[in-house]
Amino acid sequence: MSREPTQLQPFESFAPLRDVMNRLLEESFVWPARLEPMYGRAFPLDVYEDENSYIIEATLPGVKPENLQISATDTGVTIHATAKREERDTQKGAYVRRERYEGEMTRSVTLSAPIDAAKVTATYENGILKLTAPKAEAGKPKQIQVQVR
Repeated sequence: MSREPTQLQPFESFAPLRDVMNRLLEESFVWPARLEPMYGRAFPLDVYEDENSYIIEATLPGVKPENLQISATDTGVTIHATAKREERDTQKGAYVRRERYEGEMTRSVTLSAPIDAAKVTATYENGILKLTAPKAEAGKPKQIQVQVR
């Protein structure tokens, strides 16, 4: 009977330590990650504006719409999301690696002009949350007529 030689992998036990160190180094140079322990995990978002409103697009893949909470004031918007994984049947196999985030995430955006909080709308499609926050009349720019004397 011949046996196949077992290949030794002496550094395999250091893999979890390497993963922790990689995360520490990657996140130490990114501002929102430093706030993670205090405010929860952050998610990326873009904010842009047109004449009448602000548009906020947040990337939240895998978050179900029922796990989103959005609140608005006259100065900004807060998005709170909870990422939950489906329970895995251990009969189908154990995890070898788990990297997807599970837990709560919150972002607050303060806008430069007042908004009409009652008219903020939200849509969610393909992992992208899109908020449209109409500017309040008081926050819209006014055209000033120049008078000639």
